[in-house]
Amino acid sequence: MADAKVIPFDDDRSRGSAAARSTRRRSAASRRSGEPAAVREVQPLPGRFPEQDEVPVTGEDQPPQPDHGLEQRVASGLAFLRRRLTGDYEVDDFGYDEELTDQVLMSVLRPVYENYFRVDVKGIENVPAEGGALIVANHSGTLPLDGLMMQVAVHDHHPAGRHLRLLAADLVFVLPVVNELARKLGHTLACAEDAERLLAAGELVGVMPEGFKGIGKPFSERYKLQRFGRGGFVSTALRKGVPIIPCSIVGAEEIYPMIGNAKTVARLLGFPYFPLTPTFPWLGPLGAIPLPTKWTIQFGEPIPTDGYPPEAADDPMLMFNLTDQVREQIQHTLYKLLVQRRSVFF
Repeated sequence: MADAKVIPFDDDRSRGSAAARSTRRRSAASRRSGEPAAVREVQPLPGRFPEQDEVPVTGEDQPPQPDHGLEQRVASGLAFLRRRLTGDYEVDDFGYDEELTDQVLMSVLRPVYENYFRVDVKGIENVPAEGGALIVANHSGTLPLDGLMMQVAVHDHHPAGRHLRLLAADLVFVLPVVNELARKLGHTLACAEDAERLLAAGELVGVMPEGFKGIGKPFSERYKLQRFGRGGFVSTALRKGVPIIPCSIVGAEEIYPMIGNAKTVARLLGFPYFPLTPTFPWLGPLGAIPLPTKWTIQFGEPIPTDGYPPEAADDPMLMFNLTDQVREQIQHTLYKLLVQRRSVFF
């Protein structure tokens, strides 16, 4: 048998043993009377301990409160899905879906805008709070991501939360999926008729007159503006009397440094160019990931057009002068931003 542990005898333990024996006797008496001993011993006497009612309730003792913000977001999301599934939503004549743009498409573009390209916006106060206006910007980057980033800049930074309606090339509207997304985002065909309708409705319209010449130029010609077409955007602004706002974008030129152009492949695919970059097509799909350059978008001072007579829209010399003024202002701002830039990526 194992040796029993010997507990030395003392007066305290003797008193404790006597108290224990007394407790056992009371418990036995309680069992004979039919009442549980625990209830008789721990039941508090009324009025004996008033300080117990004064103990404050701490945050840990409080029951968890429901997250009403989460409930509202879930309810809003379910209501959005219901409207999409039942077709209970509106689009304008151009296919623009404002609700889908605000709640889904902008939410997809915003992380790229804020965390990947880390866009700085300057001069947003030059964009009017209401009424039509024509924003004219440089175009670059091999893929037209600059237009999308300009849309997010206007939507998120303008005090009135305005939407920018971009004029896009024909190619955008013949590509599957891209066509639908462009329409939902508010893009429309780059033609004078559509631009005039939007401006007459008080919309902000964005145009990049360089077109494919801008986004498809080699890396050696970065930040050198190409020809601005025939000045059709100036004629449109003059007809509607809306201001022209020059916009300069720095950072897009370096996302896909175009070092070559596979013209034969471009003709086979029906593209205006087929870019060759240090990563594409050599790295396959990974080569299509843009470089995380640091961007700056600056909106210049508006050039008013409402002071010209109606027949000014047909004056070729005036259109040439205004086109050259807009182009020079954008080019000058590009050079100034490049001088201020310390790094392409930081």
